[in-house]
Amino acid sequence: MILPIIAYGDAVLRKVGKDIDKDYPELDTLLENMWETMYNASGVGLAAPQVGRAIRIFLVDTSPFAEDEELSKEEQKALAGFKKTFINAHMVEETGKNWDFNEGCLSIPDVREDVSRKDTITISYMDENFKEHTETFDGLLARVIQHEYDHIEGVLFTDKLSSLKKRLLRGRLSSISKGKIKVDYRMRFPDAKKAR
Repeated sequence: MILPIIAYGDAVLRKVGKDIDKDYPELDTLLENMWETMYNASGVGLAAPQVGRAIRIFLVDTSPFAEDEELSKEEQKALAGFKKTFINAHMVEETGKNWDFNEGCLSIPDVREDVSRKDTITISYMDENFKEHTETFDGLLARVIQHEYDHIEGVLFTDKLSSLKKRLLRGRLSSISKGKIKVDYRMRFPDAKKAR
């Protein structure tokens, strides 16, 4: 089932997600619905807060990036086969150089900005079978994971922008929270109180 994506301005996007256990009610259905919702909106990642749940789950499928001809064959191959569920994720460390990349977010449609992030991360998480993993990722994989991880920490990519950029975006962000925007996927707008 395709769920409405929660728009900028909703309090759930600012909550730090709680860890869950394997007895979380209807977890398989939630994960299935999140994948369907993400693909319907042409996303490469989706976090539980974006569908109204303040829990530590996010999904990543970077295969759409694999077609980027500016990337090396090795990077394209890594991105093409990368599809993971992250449950109870916790960042171990972020290292390397900072690099800028243009990011967007399904909860903040039509806003894209360059965001600076470290190029290498180590993260611990559980997969959909509650098997524990600690892995290191770099490049675009690390960036997508960092973006989704921020969601379960109550952080949005716009928080990482300069105060000038934030001021310039204020009106657009207000319009998004009121639903005064055209999107081709279902959303719930905090200041409009209806899904489209």
